[in-house]
Amino acid sequence: MNPFLRQSLLQALVILALATIPAVVVVLVHPYGPTLQSAALEVTAQEVRSWRDPVLWVDARPQADFEAGHIEGAVPLNERDWEQQIDGFLDAWYPEARIVVYCGGGECNASRGVAERLAAEAGLGHLHILKGGYAAWLQSE
Repeated sequence: MNPFLRQSLLQALVILALATIPAVVVVLVHPYGPTLQSAALEVTAQEVRSWRDPVLWVDARPQADFEAGHIEGAVPLNERDWEQQIDGFLDAWYPEARIVVYCGGGECNASRGVAERLAAEAGLGHLHILKGGYAAWLQSE
């Protein structure tokens, strides 16, 4: 191989490697990155009550649970009824709002699934999971 061509290819590979380092760092540490761990932060009811920013509540529980009682202003959005409920969520969403997703509490992971889909499919940030779910919210009143 021509020595000049070999040196040029080596330089191009070094530049490419150096250029990807910032992108990798952003993916790993950015607070609204593509992984659920960095995209959806767990918050307590007390933390949410102290916020001055507007909050869009997302109830990830089954529709029957939502109808039996929910946080005031919440919109239903669960994975089972995603296709029927996503338009209602999008109608309620606005960029300034912090999104807080909750489920029944305890061992419920529905809120994580909904937050993950909102991050992955809608590219939304400012996602939070209510620690302890709906039960924790009721207890904090």
